[in-house]
Amino acid sequence: MAKMRTISCPHCRKQSEIFDNPAPVVDMIIEVGDKIVLIKRKYEPHGWALPGGFVDYGETVEAAAIRESKEETNLDVTLVHLLGVYSKPERDPRSHTISTTFVAKASGTPVGGDDAAEAKLFTPDDLPASMVFDHTAIIKDYVAWKASK
Repeated sequence: MAKMRTISCPHCRKQSEIFDNPAPVVDMIIEVGDKIVLIKRKYEPHGWALPGGFVDYGETVEAAAIRESKEETNLDVTLVHLLGVYSKPERDPRSHTISTTFVAKASGTPVGGDDAAEAKLFTPDDLPASMVFDHTAIIKDYVAWKASK
């Protein structure tokens, strides 16, 4: 069942109902050699995460993934695989989001930018304890995908 909410126009005070839909986001597993890039978030929820963010209106998920990767890590990426779509309503404590998650390749040293306080390389079997969202589960799926290749 669609969730509706009522808002009031700030000018005429007329009441309108709007759909409260999940927001589309992208997450990226960026491979640099045998490691992956994680970012330390500047904003709530704090912790380590995959680079990613909200898809802008009029933007494809592929373009959003490339843009967010550049903004948060300063790396130019090449998309190599669509890993999956993650949509559990509780995956993001701020709101219901639906993540299209890609695997990409890059070279160089990541540098935190935009809403990333820091960007570092990690091996998938040595992740920081303070991972946020459902990113540990996404990385587990990535490891299984790599093993199946």
